[in-house]
Amino acid sequence: MSVAHDHGGFGPYTMDDLHAREDEGRGLELEDGWLVELSPSAPHNWAAMRLQEIFNAAAVDAGATVFVAGGGEWEISTPAGIRKPDVFMVPRSVARRSIVDRDPAVIPGGELLVVVEVVSPGSGSERTDRVRKLKEYAALGIPQYWLVEFSPHPRVRVFTLDDGAGAYLSHAAAEAGEVLKVEVQADSAFTVTFDPEILTEF
Repeated sequence: MSVAHDHGGFGPYTMDDLHAREDEGRGLELEDGWLVELSPSAPHNWAAMRLQEIFNAAAVDAGATVFVAGGGEWEISTPAGIRKPDVFMVPRSVARRSIVDRDPAVIPGGELLVVVEVVSPGSGSERTDRVRKLKEYAALGIPQYWLVEFSPHPRVRVFTLDDGAGAYLSHAAAEAGEVLKVEVQADSAFTVTFDPEILTEF
């Protein structure tokens, strides 16, 4: 068993500290040397899982060789440290290097094609998802950032990267009862089409 690097309860922490914890850093992100706890709710997890299924189905139909991950446990590296997006997509070759070959073990954030955060209203992470990560993911050059809301009503906002400005621009949005249609660029481009209402249907 590895020894938890808790620095006596004081940071700053490193990626090695995160992974050396007894819990191996599960449920935690590393932000500017500090450990940030993730505490998603059941509705949050359900919305993320449904979106992951939608991305997977669209990618498979198009024959795109991508890997869609979710669940908040996959780690990506960012300028802040370690993030665990609710859903993200990378080329399958990138996933293989990280998951199978473990080289590098943490997926480089700049390799992502799409990153999604599901907003938990009133949580400590809401501002991070809406403001901090909008800038952080843009700095990595991730082409699309999706913000998903499940309360009070399902809503999806899609931001696309303006390479010249190094910032995201609002690209598309839809609420329950409307249809969102967004093209995702991969080795085989594909279109994701759905009504956000499906994210809360059970």
